[in-house]
Amino acid sequence: MSTSAERNARHKRAMQRKKEHIDGNIAKATIDKGLMVVLTGNGKGKSSSAFGMLARSVGHGLRSGVVQFIKGTWDCGEQKLFQHHQLVDFFVMATGFTWETQDREADIAAAESTWQHAAALLCDPDVNVVILDELTYMLTYGYLDKEMVLHAIESRPPAQHVVVTGRNASTELIEMADTVSEVAETKHAFYEGVKVQRGIDY
Repeated sequence: MSTSAERNARHKRAMQRKKEHIDGNIAKATIDKGLMVVLTGNGKGKSSSAFGMLARSVGHGLRSGVVQFIKGTWDCGEQKLFQHHQLVDFFVMATGFTWETQDREADIAAAESTWQHAAALLCDPDVNVVILDELTYMLTYGYLDKEMVLHAIESRPPAQHVVVTGRNASTELIEMADTVSEVAETKHAFYEGVKVQRGIDY
């Protein structure tokens, strides 16, 4: 048997074993439930991943809700795309980053007001997907009561999916989640003096 034929034969055996393993895992996955997904870490791409899931959900005709904390003063592409979509309820805190406002009391008031939209979405069984973008900062800075937030997420309708984004996700959020992805930062153009780019960064 030639070297090429041997390699092809090894590859086929390896792929057969892999298929058997994956098919076995698929067969065992019988639970159907609303997922809680946490996207955290210092790297770029957490919100981008969440909005990718929103695009999938809308593509499947699922009613969705978005609540963006922290952001809101930039002309964000995701907001422009989804805020008027018939399947998406879109709410933005619109205070900008905390280091820009420099007013803790005003930030707390804005967070509490914005949270009311999140709480309503998390109570609505007709909402299939809820994205709580940058929620982790609201808990880290103490702008929202942690127990209140955790209870609302935990008490949501059984089939509702929730996606939470932001750095430094709390231990409680991670423990509650079904899926957690930590996005690591290896390099970032901004730290090399490159300004944020439309369509890539916002």
